[in-house]
Amino acid sequence: MQILVTGGAGYIGTHTCVALLYAGHQVVVIDNFSNSHPQALKRVEAITGQSITCFEGDVGDKALLQRIFSQYEFDGVIHFAGSKAVGESVEKPLMYYCNNVTASQTLIECMLEADVQALVFSSSATVYGDPHTVPIDESFPLAPTNPYGRSKYMVELIMQDTCVAFERFSAIILRYFNPVGAHPSGLIGEDPNGIPNNLMPFIAQVACGKREQLSVFGNDYPTTDGTGVRDYIHVCDLAEGHVAALEQLAANPGSHIINLGTGQGVSVLEMVKAYESASEQPVPYRIAPRRPGDVAKCYANANRAKSLLGWQATRDLTDMVASSWHWQSNNPNGYQGDKE
Repeated sequence: MQILVTGGAGYIGTHTCVALLYAGHQVVVIDNFSNSHPQALKRVEAITGQSITCFEGDVGDKALLQRIFSQYEFDGVIHFAGSKAVGESVEKPLMYYCNNVTASQTLIECMLEADVQALVFSSSATVYGDPHTVPIDESFPLAPTNPYGRSKYMVELIMQDTCVAFERFSAIILRYFNPVGAHPSGLIGEDPNGIPNNLMPFIAQVACGKREQLSVFGNDYPTTDGTGVRDYIHVCDLAEGHVAALEQLAANPGSHIINLGTGQGVSVLEMVKAYESASEQPVPYRIAPRRPGDVAKCYANANRAKSLLGWQATRDLTDMVASSWHWQSNNPNGYQGDKE
C-alpha cells in the first residue's frame, strides 16, 4: 500500500515510517518541522535502505494537500500531525484547535475529494480525563480536562461522523498512553524541543548530564511507592500497532476505537530505578508538590487491540529504558548535531 503519513518526521511518525517500510508499504510524508527535524527522515532511510518523499508544509494547507493527493494514489493516511503539549494547550487553546481540529477537517475533506477512504488517527488517552477506575477500556466516559485532550476528542467526533455520512470512508482511532523508548539502532528517538514535557526524555537528559535533577510531582498518591503510575508503551510496539490498524481497515471497514498500551502500570520511581540500571548513571530527583490535574493511576485495558488487530505490546520496561539510553547517549543533542 502507498500511505501518506502526516507528521511523519516526528517521534512516533519516524518509527511508524520504519514499521511501514519494513512491512512492504510505500511512504510519503508531510511535516512542517515545527517539532521535528528533517534529519530524522534521513535516518529512517539509513535504517530501512529505502527513500522517502517528504513535503514540507502544514496539514491545514489545503492547496498543498490537494497537490499531494493529485500526485499519488494513496491507499490510506496515518495522521500524526498536530500540537501535543498539555500545558501549552492551556496557554494557547486557539492554536491547538486550529492545528489539531481545523487542520484535521481539511485533511479529511481532501481525502474525500481524492477518494482516499482509510484513515488511522493518532489520538490519546487524555480524552478519558481522570478515570474513575483502572484499567481503562474504550467504553469509559470521555472527559478531557484541557484543550489538547478536547481537540483530540473533537477530531474523533469528526471522524466518526464522516464514517456515518460516507459509507465507504473508514477510520481507526488509536488512543495511546505513554510512548517511550527508541529504535534499537539508536538512530531515531525522542528529540523534544526545549524542556521535555514527558518523563522518560527528562530522565534521559538527567542521566546524560544535560539537566541537574528530575522533579517528581507528588509522593503521596495511593500507589505502591506514592508516585504516579502510568502505562508506558515502547514506541516500536506503538508503530507496529499503527501498521496493524491500517491493514485491518482493508479487511474490516467502518469506525473503530482502540487503546494501545501494555495494560500494566509503572510508577515514576520504578522508571527512575530502571533507567539508572540501564544507563549505569545516577538520576538525582527531588520530591515536588503534586501538579493540578495529575491522577494517581492511568493504564490501559488493551484487550480490544489484541482481538481486533491481532496486536499486543511485546517489549518490556527493560527494552524501553535500554533503547532510550542507547539513543540518548549516542545523540546527546538529538538531531541538532547532524549536518544538513
